[in-house]
Amino acid sequence: MGVCVGGGQVSGHDAGHQMAEVAKAFLGTLDAEQKGKAMFSFAGEERENWHFIPRVRVGLPMKEMKPQQRLLAQALMTTGLGESGVLKAVTIMSLEEVLYQMEGATQEEPKRSEVRAKRDPEMYFVSIFGEPSNEGTWGWRIEGHHLSMNFTVKDGNVLRATPSFFGTNPGEVKEGPLAGLRVLGVEEECGRSLVKALTAEQFAKAKFSDEAPKEMLTAAEKVVKPLDPAGLSEAEMTVGQQAMLHRLVREYLDRLKPEIAESAWQEIENSGPMSFAWAGGKELGEPHYYRVQGATFLLEYDNVQNGANHVHCVWRDFDGDFGRDVLGEHRKEAH
Repeated sequence: MGVCVGGGQVSGHDAGHQMAEVAKAFLGTLDAEQKGKAMFSFAGEERENWHFIPRVRVGLPMKEMKPQQRLLAQALMTTGLGESGVLKAVTIMSLEEVLYQMEGATQEEPKRSEVRAKRDPEMYFVSIFGEPSNEGTWGWRIEGHHLSMNFTVKDGNVLRATPSFFGTNPGEVKEGPLAGLRVLGVEEECGRSLVKALTAEQFAKAKFSDEAPKEMLTAAEKVVKPLDPAGLSEAEMTVGQQAMLHRLVREYLDRLKPEIAESAWQEIENSGPMSFAWAGGKELGEPHYYRVQGATFLLEYDNVQNGANHVHCVWRDFDGDFGRDVLGEHRKEAH
């Protein structure tokens, strides 16, 4: 997982239809109480109430699902994510057990129970916004600690797949049966490879601080705007450096089903040159941060906490997060 290689392929254009089919099947297995937890209005405020910390959430947690329901929830996740994304998402969920072993397994009660409640691989919540259908607009979210996946579907087509947050703590598992695991190692190595490929003059434009910020600058804001300074423009890079920048961006997009990723990539390519900015050290183990942004999107990556072994990274869309480009129109209709 820590090697910067590969790329995406395009497949069929049926992700939106698959999402509706699986979401309807999932909802069909829920009782009234479960539906009350899982279903929300697409135009309601909960649509934009997202976060990536271990907090009390609304939605239906996998912990409260029967085995069939849990499998259908996982199937819903696979309608939005591709092979790489599914692998990363379920591994991130599994790291909650690693955190429990680190923080609570040897504690006395009630401390152990408190930590277990906070670090639980089954405390990931499924929320459906609106009525799953191939007509009209609806969305869904699967979210928990270090993971938030948000999809918007309009008339059977996947309109947006943001915000998309993936994080890991530990960034690299140092001991135990998973020792050496780096779930987001590719995101780190692609960024490091690019910054090390820059000339001194280019790096001076890309670097905006000697010290990396302790958190992504946009955190869990509902609306984000381009960050300043933008950094080094793609137009100022060599062909080889541009290829490295594109590879970095594709690592974020290629977590998705190929047809969703390709549509997002075409939009980014058509929106003009991107820019790359860096803060902190360049070597493995040193606190560091980078961002890539264009006219329509922002990627942020931060690895500072816990001795630079705690990764947060996010993909945001300036106008389309949560399907905001159709959400305002939908709210007007609702009122």
